[in-house]
Amino acid sequence: MCLLLAAYRSCPGFRLVIAANRDEYHARPTDAARFWHDYPQVLGGRDAEANGTWLALDRAGRLATITNVPRGLDVGPSPRSRGLLVTDFLNSNSTAPDHLESVARHGQQYQGFNLLAYDGSALCWYSNEAAVSQTLAAGTYTLSNASLHTPWPKTERLRTEFEALTLSNRDDTVDALLDVLSDRSSASAQASGDLREAIFIRGEHYGTRCSSVILIDDNGLLTFHERSYDSSATTTGDTRFSFELDPQPS
Repeated sequence: MCLLLAAYRSCPGFRLVIAANRDEYHARPTDAARFWHDYPQVLGGRDAEANGTWLALDRAGRLATITNVPRGLDVGPSPRSRGLLVTDFLNSNSTAPDHLESVARHGQQYQGFNLLAYDGSALCWYSNEAAVSQTLAAGTYTLSNASLHTPWPKTERLRTEFEALTLSNRDDTVDALLDVLSDRSSASAQASGDLREAIFIRGEHYGTRCSSVILIDDNGLLTFHERSYDSSATTTGDTRFSFELDPQPS
């Protein structure tokens, strides 16, 4: 995933709002969002090549997502897949702060990444190009293929378009966020190859493969909508899940 906005306790009626685009080579095999047969509590799309994921959550509302950082470290010929960082968190019992502190101790095993994790109480960020993990305050955050707070044109455009929305009922909010994520107004930037500009990337070989919207409201109802695209930027599928969160162990 190459572009993400997380509104954490900053939107009336919602604990967390996630709006994200995954940009990837179209030839890379991918499974659409579903509950996984080997980890039945985990919901998300899946990279069928390395068996990890870019974004997933569980029935208790724990959530994790990654973006790549292309200038990442030289970790040898067979680094561990970054997509496994998401499932590592979801298959643990750790809090987000504790888990990301643990990841930070062996972050050099991976190519460059950003990892965002939410445990129902805390939202945390870590990159293996940063010194330490951070527990984030309530607010709206954007993330792409650089460190948190990096003001790329597309992250700033995503924030601006999000802040202009009036979030109301769940269906209208999902539709509005999917519209923002499909913004193709930066065609000139795409033609020049500057992927820091475009919210939605259209390309024959590489581009936006899917858009994801996740809402967790104040009543504990989670909505997850994934929209998939092909290389011509045509919608090829819509997958939606909505359920009440399971209580987390005390």
